[in-house]
Amino acid sequence: MPRSFEGDHNAEGLRVAVIACRFNDEIVDGLLRGALDCLSRHGAADDAVSLYRVPGAFEIPTLAAKLIDLGGIDAIVTLGCLLRGDTPHFDFISAQVTNDLSRVATEAKFPVAFGVITCNTLEQAVERSSAGSGNKGWEAALAAIEMANLWRALRSEGT
Repeated sequence: MPRSFEGDHNAEGLRVAVIACRFNDEIVDGLLRGALDCLSRHGAADDAVSLYRVPGAFEIPTLAAKLIDLGGIDAIVTLGCLLRGDTPHFDFISAQVTNDLSRVATEAKFPVAFGVITCNTLEQAVERSSAGSGNKGWEAALAAIEMANLWRALRSEGT
């Protein structure tokens, strides 16, 4: 049987940074509530979770990179909402934020969970940020917990 590695969903002892943008705040607030609820329900201590607010989604990757450089955290949860409009701005920002967050996580070899939703309509955004099943903030926080624990398992095995 091959050796298997995976992270669990126990957030006890994890230090998590949550980066949430203020643009489309009524939607991001729902994502944030979902993420914080997930972290709490899975055992993260209140003082082990730090919340950082940025103006918009474009600023998230830069702060994520800085927080990784500063150290002291096990994972980052990123939260934002981009709504399609009448101009190509949505396409540019969506692609840039996605690519930059992927690059930050890959280059730093660090768990960065992607909770920046990209929606065609306000209704889609409300659905993805409402309380209950399907909240993308909750899902991003759960992914961050799992990946942080996987990183710990890898470090403890020396792989």
